[in-house]
Amino acid sequence: MSIADIQRTFLSAPRFAVVGASKDETKFGTKVLKWYQARNFLVTPVHPVRRLQLSISFITQKEEELESLKTVRSLSELPAPSETAVSIITSPKVTLGILKSAKELGTVAIWLQPGADDDTVREYIEDNGLTDRVILGGPCILVEGDAIIGSLSKL
Repeated sequence: MSIADIQRTFLSAPRFAVVGASKDETKFGTKVLKWYQARNFLVTPVHPVRRLQLSISFITQKEEELESLKTVRSLSELPAPSETAVSIITSPKVTLGILKSAKELGTVAIWLQPGADDDTVREYIEDNGLTDRVILGGPCILVEGDAIIGSLSKL
């Protein structure tokens, strides 16, 4: 399957999730979340719980809402993971765990935004038969998404 085929499959999904959005509007995760919202896609931000160490104690931090959307902590909390295409805008170390979860849940497709992959992530994708469901290696939904949506209407 070509990258263009995977991109079309991805953007044909009935639901979307964004892993890596935050309250910081300058971050690409938030820009990707807003991209889906601006096009009226059904999108859910996934905001895993972070543990922060403050001197000798820990606090747990999770954003309950991003861009007026309720967040979930993991892909397994999505309403319908097997109907969801997932955009990942995280560090490669975090991406690997998200990929494992996405594989187990049978998500439609996965788009690794630039910077979300490394050799370990690429090796996992190949070793686990995900090459026909994962977009990686540089294309960004913010740059290519609208053209792909346009091509869908011509099919």
